[in-house]
Amino acid sequence: MADPTLYLFDGYNVLRASGIEEPAELVDRLASFVALRGVRGVVVFDGPGTNKEYGALSVRYAPDADAVLERLAAEHRATEQVMLVSSDIAVRGTSGQEVMKVTSKLFAAELGDMGESRPQPSRLADRVDEQTRAWLERLRRGRK
Repeated sequence: MADPTLYLFDGYNVLRASGIEEPAELVDRLASFVALRGVRGVVVFDGPGTNKEYGALSVRYAPDADAVLERLAAEHRATEQVMLVSSDIAVRGTSGQEVMKVTSKLFAAELGDMGESRPQPSRLADRVDEQTRAWLERLRRGRK
């Protein structure tokens, strides 16, 4: 099976599994995750909030995140390789057999390992000036 091109994240489900306390921190980590892999992602949280774009990551809020995840999986599974990240058995079951699935706990382990696998001394961020770093951060977050 081909590598995923679209990740769908069950926001609070992944948040709990990862041990991250704030949704904003999870969004930041997921934005880095999709950027490093050159894929798109959508994280959906239950409840009110403002939908935003952070580079290739869309952040959405809905009264029923599960319904949105199911709809997004159905809309994209014929044209993209979709990976659903959720531990919710109902969502995983209704997303379709064409959709790849991983539990939030397994994904959280991969997300946690992301920072450890980067060699720190040779980071590009350590070799660019502050103005360039700020410009790249704005670009990563989808702002100009």
